[in-house]
Amino acid sequence: MTRPTFNRILLKLSGEVLMGQGQYGIDPATCERVAREVKAVVDGGHEVCMVVGGGNIFRGLAGAAQGFDRASADYMGMLATVMNALAMQNALEQQGIDTRVQSAIPMASVCEPYIRRKAQRHMEKGRVVLFAAGTGLPFFTTDTTAALRAAEMGCDALLKGTSVDGVYDADPKKVPTATRYDELSYDRVLADNLKVMDASAVALCRDSDIPIVVFNIRDEGNLAAVLHGEGTATIVRKSA
Repeated sequence: MTRPTFNRILLKLSGEVLMGQGQYGIDPATCERVAREVKAVVDGGHEVCMVVGGGNIFRGLAGAAQGFDRASADYMGMLATVMNALAMQNALEQQGIDTRVQSAIPMASVCEPYIRRKAQRHMEKGRVVLFAAGTGLPFFTTDTTAALRAAEMGCDALLKGTSVDGVYDADPKKVPTATRYDELSYDRVLADNLKVMDASAVALCRDSDIPIVVFNIRDEGNLAAVLHGEGTATIVRKSA
């Protein structure tokens, strides 16, 4: 399979990626490693924006399952994503990358409010923009936020960095014989309920014709390799 190359991308990371080998919270060494991955692609001329989940600190659905009001739990999860965005901003700036955090929930003391045109201008200037606090509304995940922001920013692709090297027909960590897909269509992902992203996020990417590329962010140098059409990954697009 020959994958296309992309210029402007949105990188979606789960909050769990920032835990490193820990069970909770933010691992500074892992943030530094991810920042180096992003620096490599920025230095290569790519325009990058990011969405980081909050599951390493608080997950809204889990909170609701334990008795929290769902809307309140989701707002708590949104605040967790702001903490992760600030941690990544610090790591990126230590690598010499000009960075902005924009929050869907206004909090002027720590970051900018989300303004689409301003975010686009930041990216045109070579800055990495981190979109925090989800959509600013409960009942929407950071997967959906990533698809929405990718569409708003006119991104060529949405790259989802995970702990596995693509999309499988079963959990490869539990099923050793699971088969990895090189390429899938949006409709196949939705029909087979494959765990790529939330259905609403996949549908939004389909309607906006934004390819989803799933790859292992834990492999050093993999982000740059995938962006150049190399490395191991699964691409979800219309032509599959």
